[in-house]
Amino acid sequence: MNHDLWMTEARRLRERGEAFALVTVLKAVAPTSSKPGDKAVVTAEGRIHGWIGGGCAQPAVIKTVRRALRDGQPRQIRITPKADGGEVQLEDVLEFGMACHSGGTLELFIDPVLPATPLMLVGDSPVARALLDLAPRIGFAVTLLAFGARADDFPQAQTVLASAEGLAERWGQGGLVVVATQGRLDVQGLEAALSVLPAHCWFVASERKANVLRQQLIESGQDAARVASIIAPAGERIGAQTAEEIALAVLASVVAARRGRVAVSAAATDTVEA
Repeated sequence: MNHDLWMTEARRLRERGEAFALVTVLKAVAPTSSKPGDKAVVTAEGRIHGWIGGGCAQPAVIKTVRRALRDGQPRQIRITPKADGGEVQLEDVLEFGMACHSGGTLELFIDPVLPATPLMLVGDSPVARALLDLAPRIGFAVTLLAFGARADDFPQAQTVLASAEGLAERWGQGGLVVVATQGRLDVQGLEAALSVLPAHCWFVASERKANVLRQQLIESGQDAARVASIIAPAGERIGAQTAEEIALAVLASVVAARRGRVAVSAAATDTVEA
């Protein structure tokens, strides 16, 4: 097995922040051209770097890799000779029929490797700092906007911004944003968050405070629909009280959004006033 080929490509893709799957041959029943332990890096575009078998197996592998990269879930597949082709789920193994004349059976494990999810964090409050500690550990690449901040003070952040000037150009549009200013430039933090048209925006504050600030934002000319989309209180209902617990509750909601599940609001921080 040429380790250098797939390992080099995996390293390159990770550095570029591109998704791929590591595909490993678990079992090979002759006649096959691969053997257990063979590996390849496979991209959503169908590029294969390494060796996992010939052309008969590749269409099923690429099809499954694309599914795994969409939902982030690993899969085990079996490719075996069948006249009618098709696919069927057999307990934990997805079996593909193969009409090739070469015969042989392959079982492979497909493990998706996804780039870190961008997350914008606004504020340098205790909750913001707790979020900054936790978020990178669960696959988020954090851009921190903290007014007047110095990058050296926040080594966990991928990017540190000291002002909102040019934020939309530097961040782009959409994405996941958490505002955890907790009384320090709340309105400015929310305005900055709304300027990037986030897909989801959470605000760490009580419902009462959030409603007051929503009204201020609308009166200052912010789009009412965008203001209404701010999720506050932020986080799951876990009875959070400390900064670390609140950060955990908020991240639970952020992870749910990453997985395509979003609650409109929760009361994890309804005891927090700032």
